Amino acid sequence: MNKTEQWHRHIGAYGICASHGKLLVIRKKGGPYTKRFDLPGGTIEPNETMEEAVRREFREETGVDVGINRCLGARDNIVAWTRDRFDHTHCHHIAVLYEVEYVRGDVANSPCFDDSDGAEWIDVDSIAEDDASPLVRDAVRWLLTGELPGKAGRFDHWQTKG
Repeated sequence: MNKTEQWHRHIGAYGICASHGKLLVIRKKGGPYTKRFDLPGGTIEPNETMEEAVRREFREETGVDVGINRCLGARDNIVAWTRDRFDHTHCHHIAVLYEVEYVRGDVANSPCFDDSDGAEWIDVDSIAEDDASPLVRDAVRWLLTGELPGKAGRFDHWQTKG
C-alpha cells in the first residue's frame, strides 16, 4: 500500500448464479462499480451467516431465490474510488464467493434501489471487461476455467464509465 492511500474496507458475501450460458448480474448505480455489472450480494447483517446474507441479497437485488451449493473461496480487490466528504482513495473489497443455483423468481421483478439499477441474465461470452466489476470478471473466469485468481487484484486506474 502506498502511504498516501486511504482504504475503505468492505466485506461481503456474493453468489455466482449461472444457467444455460448466462450469469445473473445486477447493474450498479453507486459505489466503486457504478455503471458496471456486479454479482448479487453484499454486507453481512448482524446475526446473519454468510449463506443467509447471499440468499437475502439475491432476493432483495434480483427478485430471485437461490440455493447455496458451495463456498468457492474469498477474493480481495483494491479499487481506486473516492467519495465526497470521505478521505479514502480506494475500496478494499473482500468478497466471499458462493456457487448458487436458481430456485425460483423472475428478474423482471428485480427492484431498483440504493446502488442497484435492477438485475438481468447476461450471456457469459458477451461480458466485456470494461462493463464488469472485478467480481464479475472473477465469476466469468471461474465459469470458463473452474479457477479463481490466486492473488488480490488492483484496479488503480479504474475508470467509472459514463
